[in-house]
Amino acid sequence: MQDDPRLRRLHFRAWHRGTREADYMVGGFFDRYGAGWGEAEIAWFEELLEEQDVDIMAWGLGTALVPERFDGSLMDQFKKLDFISIPK
Repeated sequence: MQDDPRLRRLHFRAWHRGTREADYMVGGFFDRYGAGWGEAEIAWFEELLEEQDVDIMAWGLGTALVPERFDGSLMDQFKKLDFISIPK
């Protein structure tokens, strides 16, 4: 990732959402899965980052319906929330 400016930019944007909760959800998701993504997955994530944090978090928590353009295997991974590690 360190050699790819696009992935560095995505990492920064994923971890600087504006709230700590969104940082852990979005940034943690990117850290866990982003290195293995191809072009389609990266494009999906770039589009996701344009959405409001409250919407992304609601989709991940299952409190709001996921728009069709984001629904699929990546959102299924995101909804597991098994990637969140909160430091003490």
